[in-house]
Amino acid sequence: MAEKDYGKIEKNSNTSIIIRVDDFGGKLGLTIREFVNGSDGGYSGFTKSGTRIPAEKFLEFREIINSIKLEDLKAPEVEKTAKKEE
Repeated sequence: MAEKDYGKIEKNSNTSIIIRVDDFGGKLGLTIREFVNGSDGGYSGFTKSGTRIPAEKFLEFREIINSIKLEDLKAPEVEKTAKKEE
């Protein structure tokens, strides 16, 4: 199977996170890796940062991701009333 990119998330102006399904060493899996764009003449390509989810563990990974609630990703608001009392 040829690799297939499913998405890219911009991390900053020089780095993206690439999500792809690929075959590594004869085993299919989901790869989530950082890709740097050497716009200043430096290295361009994948870094060592990232992870690989084996195909047989993908459903477990997806269940974990789907269990995260959006409100869990929001920063808690600082209690303004405590500051007013001081």
